[in-house]
Amino acid sequence: MSCSHLDDLSTDIRERAARIRLVGFDVDGTLTDGRLLFDSEGRELKAFHVLDGQGLVLLRKAGFEVVLVTARHSGIAEQRGAELGLQVCTAVKDKFACVDAMRERAGLGFEQVAFMGDDLPDLPILVHAGLSVAPANAHPWIGERVHWRTKSRGGEGAARELCDLLLGAQGHAAAILAEAMRQRAPLAKEAT
Repeated sequence: MSCSHLDDLSTDIRERAARIRLVGFDVDGTLTDGRLLFDSEGRELKAFHVLDGQGLVLLRKAGFEVVLVTARHSGIAEQRGAELGLQVCTAVKDKFACVDAMRERAGLGFEQVAFMGDDLPDLPILVHAGLSVAPANAHPWIGERVHWRTKSRGGEGAARELCDLLLGAQGHAAAILAEAMRQRAPLAKEAT
């Protein structure tokens, strides 16, 4: 799989990951650490992890449909999604309906949908997804009901773990690693 840090995953998780074509991510608590920060003028601030961003871009480039889904109105999430070339659904009252509509438009079954979330608003889609995932620090009610929990906490690389799993399970990891090495090869030759 070229992702040795994921070698301990069960066959069931790997098989589920091999079927995925649409991947949805909650924002607060999944792509961020879940804290809501505001500056003195009431503007919201969020911190995103660069490992997660790289993973999301790799998924998109590998042909996955990737969407960020948040119940909050969030210009920051919209900006981050645009920066990464992703679809973003903000101020979503029904995350299941949002992801289900995308699934239907793409002509996919639920077994081809993965979703990562951390709390109750994510539960309706998590229980239907072919691969449901929660970060390590998800609320226990969610963690007990998903197929897999990451080792990392939300906002600290948890999304990248899911990205790596999907890329590895579908045979993309080796090509991504080889491409990264080719990009660095001229630098190694110049040093000699």
